[in-house]
Amino acid sequence: MRPRQAADGAGASDGERLVRGVPLPGYAGLQVGLVRPRTLVRLWSADRPDAVYVATEGPLGWSALIAARRSGIRVVSGFHTNFHTYSRHYGLGPLQPLVGAGLSAFHRRTDGTIVASAEVRDALRRGGVERVSVVGRGVDAELFTPERRCRDLRASWGVTDEDVVAIHVGRVAREKNLPLAIDAFRAIQQAAPSSRFVVVGDGPARAALERDHPDLRFAGVRTGEDLARHYASADLFLFPSETETFGNVTIEAMASGLAVVAFDYAAAHQHITHGDDGWLAPLGDRRAFIEAATAAVRSGGHAAIGMRARARVAPLEWDAIARRFAALVLGDRRDEARAEPILRHALPRMEDAR
Repeated sequence: MRPRQAADGAGASDGERLVRGVPLPGYAGLQVGLVRPRTLVRLWSADRPDAVYVATEGPLGWSALIAARRSGIRVVSGFHTNFHTYSRHYGLGPLQPLVGAGLSAFHRRTDGTIVASAEVRDALRRGGVERVSVVGRGVDAELFTPERRCRDLRASWGVTDEDVVAIHVGRVAREKNLPLAIDAFRAIQQAAPSSRFVVVGDGPARAALERDHPDLRFAGVRTGEDLARHYASADLFLFPSETETFGNVTIEAMASGLAVVAFDYAAAHQHITHGDDGWLAPLGDRRAFIEAATAAVRSGGHAAIGMRARARVAPLEWDAIARRFAALVLGDRRDEARAEPILRHALPRMEDAR
């Protein structure tokens, strides 16, 4: 169950139920869901679920939590997005403590909370959320692979096999810190003038960035094999976000054979060894991030780094992750086999990858 978005067109796909949405303040392109708890109680009385998983702590999530409690249904939450940290990027910095307190209150009321890293688990526990479990993230190494590298796509970007293409994949929004990625690319251009920067994704900051940087290639939203082709056709992945709980795009880029430049936290901290299979900068250190990006190009070893990056993450398949997720949601490991086929399909769509 999720809010209806502008891109939904004809309606829900199989297994989905869409609810009314309203624009997220400061992010008109994204809708948050609205539904009364009593509506969910009625639905779940007719077709009772074994458990409820709340992926987002918005109005729809609160209604699901209330309805599950009223119905005596086990409810587990996921913490995928640092909404309290996002608030400072949208002129709501003074409200950050209040937003954080609200998130903690939400997760304390569930039977458990699932996070992607030990860092996030420890932060939630410091905020008073006790029942927190870590479930890692996987990557489809058959979809995201260097074999999808496309010479024609690179030609459309105006580059040859010898030129360097930097890429960013994700929401084009303030919290993704794209101006730093652009500053890093400008520094790369000093060393390699024929370089290009491709931005995949959409969001409220896109129009201004396109206007201010007409030489950048804005590819819009890409999915499936098309997205995988964009990853693999680049050389260097620039990811300067400081607000991730994990950042699945990091391991998608690594699986695609890209050298990644990122801050040393979340997925990058878990899966990159600086100088061996990627480059890391201390969290928040703009100068170090730019220096890491230029070092990646000047070294001339980004292709070899990318291959080691792929080898590092290729074993991160979804199967074992889905089984652990199922066990935590259901609260009974004996039910893993029954739930796994459904959850293995759903889990990659639940996480806040981009």
